[in-house]
Amino acid sequence: MTHGMVCAAQPEAVEAGAEVLARGGNAVDAAIATAFVQTAVDPQMCGIAGFGSLQVYDPGRRRHACLDFYGRAPSAVRPDMWQHLLIGEAEDGFGFLLEGRVNEIGYGAITTPMTLSGLAEALRTYGSGKVSLGDLIEPAARYAEGGFHVRPHVHAYWTQVPTEGRAPHTEFLTRLPATRRIYQKPDGRLHGIGDLLRNPDMGRTLRRVQSAGVADFYTGEIAARIVADMKANGGLITAADLAAAKPETTEPLTGSYRGLSITTNRPPGGGVMLVEMLNILESFDLKAMGHNSADYIATVAEAMKIATVDKDQKIGDPRFVSVPMDELTSKAYAAEKAALIRSGIKTHVPRLKSKESADTTHVTVVDENGVCASMTHTLGTPSGVVTEGLGFMYNGAMAVFDPRPGRAGSLAPGKSRFSSMAPSIIFKDGKPMLVLGAPGGTYITMGILQVILNVVEFGMSALEAVSAPRFCATSDTIQLTNRILRSTEAKLAGRGYPVRRWPVNYHFAGVHAIRIVDGKLDGGADPGRDGMALAV
Repeated sequence: MTHGMVCAAQPEAVEAGAEVLARGGNAVDAAIATAFVQTAVDPQMCGIAGFGSLQVYDPGRRRHACLDFYGRAPSAVRPDMWQHLLIGEAEDGFGFLLEGRVNEIGYGAITTPMTLSGLAEALRTYGSGKVSLGDLIEPAARYAEGGFHVRPHVHAYWTQVPTEGRAPHTEFLTRLPATRRIYQKPDGRLHGIGDLLRNPDMGRTLRRVQSAGVADFYTGEIAARIVADMKANGGLITAADLAAAKPETTEPLTGSYRGLSITTNRPPGGGVMLVEMLNILESFDLKAMGHNSADYIATVAEAMKIATVDKDQKIGDPRFVSVPMDELTSKAYAAEKAALIRSGIKTHVPRLKSKESADTTHVTVVDENGVCASMTHTLGTPSGVVTEGLGFMYNGAMAVFDPRPGRAGSLAPGKSRFSSMAPSIIFKDGKPMLVLGAPGGTYITMGILQVILNVVEFGMSALEAVSAPRFCATSDTIQLTNRILRSTEAKLAGRGYPVRRWPVNYHFAGVHAIRIVDGKLDGGADPGRDGMALAV
């Protein structure tokens, strides 16, 4: 290893980031190049009209910060505007089902596009200064123009039919004419695995950003086309909303676990859930229980449920909600919750009916100078909307706001929705030992938690840690992947837990991690996605 390592869910994107490292760029430069290619070759997982969160650690320049670029509700929203349309709540607590899917598909689903501004600000503030934004956009523009081969995970998402009343994903691709022309063949079929998908309109948009700058997207020619499309189709985004789309820099949230330091993002990101769960689990001898034993799963699942209830009731955009951070990150509060688990009390997770979408991606980079970048970015869910001639799909993040007024996640103008994104770094003796993050909706923090435990408690490498069977509890039901033993499932059921077995071997987030041991890097790309970890 000379220059560093890139780990992400798309081989094309990983290669682009690795090439930046090889040319002398730093981890942030590489993460940005990777992210741009991700928007071109995984266009429903992320996009320049999405949102995200980046954690950067740069020991040479003594910088350690989170750059948050969350989408915000348009200024035209009202807290009660969808209350009468409410049908129910998704089981895992991330998303509400409304009549007509007005919050899920179409122009009403879109929050302010933030990813492009976030990537530009990341380069300006944390980049090496050796490469321009135009240089980092170039590989993505070439993939948009020349096409990418549809990968298995991309196609699997396109053809997925979610449960609980969610829209079939084909609707995101076929409902609106401008979108249909990109993703549907002349005979009406979607592009298949291995097909070359070209998006020249996206290529032209990226070329326009290269030549005219990011400001064009928010206040210039591209912005004018966005606003005109919104006005013509009942969208809520205005020119003022676009002009106000600015990233925010925050200090990382810091916790600890067994003498290690944990740094992650703050609300409206999901890092506080990660800190809370680790605090609770610090009270237990997890290693003695045995990896993925019934005792281990029940204990970790209860911590997941406790954090989920706290998230639902207490966590939101801190500009609008008073989040009790001191309580949620307190070791004393965690000890009280651990005592409940020891007593055998099962936490109940309230739901309107008895999912945050997994439509997200992640990139992790460590460079030769120890700069670490962990960035998660997403569309939330795809809105299905493409402005004619621009090529990119807008986020559909309005689906997660609570249509009931007066709650932590309720609608408000300019408010960011809660997101489980939690780009994180684990430090040992003041030096990074594990850099990780994940896509996967409400499963994100649960996947990251298990990978941290796999490394810290069970001594796994990054690849072993992200490949081990996972489970999840974001409702009263403990959900298991198919490699967890049936005998373990029977023991959990015998304790009175509702249990659901998934037929897949890799699920509950797509964690991408780089471990650092004695200055050497080992990476793990989640086998449930299409990606890889590449040393340069």
